[in-house]
Amino acid sequence: MSTADESIAMRVLKYIMNVEQVLNSIRLDDIRNPEVKEVVNLSKTYLNDSKYYFSNKDYITSLSCIAYAEGLLDALRILGIINFHWERPKVRRVMVGGTFDIIHPGHIYYLSEASKLGLVYAVVARDSTVRRVKGREPVNDELTRLEVVNSLKFVYKAVLGNEENIFKSIEVVKPDVILLGPDQPVDERLISRHLDTIGLKAEVLRLPSRYKSEIASTTNIINRILKLYCE
Repeated sequence: MSTADESIAMRVLKYIMNVEQVLNSIRLDDIRNPEVKEVVNLSKTYLNDSKYYFSNKDYITSLSCIAYAEGLLDALRILGIINFHWERPKVRRVMVGGTFDIIHPGHIYYLSEASKLGLVYAVVARDSTVRRVKGREPVNDELTRLEVVNSLKFVYKAVLGNEENIFKSIEVVKPDVILLGPDQPVDERLISRHLDTIGLKAEVLRLPSRYKSEIASTTNIINRILKLYCE
């Protein structure tokens, strides 16, 4: 995707975050007028439509929907019916990484949490990196895994990692936030030192816990397939 595409996506996501924040602050139980309540609910519908089109990477339609939602809320504010102010939050680039071999609920949880922080760039490990780090062949090759991750609604863009240096991907994406999985074998301090070296300011975070499910593991899924179909 081009810089222009990213600019549009960031603008739309900023709108979505802004409108969602205002709608979350409005208590429908406090609204007595049924017509006002209907307008607020209509704004929520436009918000959900905007999020749907955004997840499908149809940013122009998403922008149209969120503009309707914002316009309805603005009309209520100007008429003095509800009181709020627009925050205009900053949209950040969020970098995540992984093998993403057999997509499971753990991956979806990881990516959905990342999407709450901003525009998600997913770095997909190269086949050679998987062999070196995990000591096995990936089930799906790197281009297949890249295509699958790129199609997920929480991901703005997926890119292949660097075969020789995992930190090179940071220099390519230039993220504002780096979100690590709870059990990824990467030291946050090493990342922070590399950020200092290249002069990039980014927040390094880690998910506190993994998704609670036995099938939220590629290894467990492979073992289950072997047990069910190969024994």
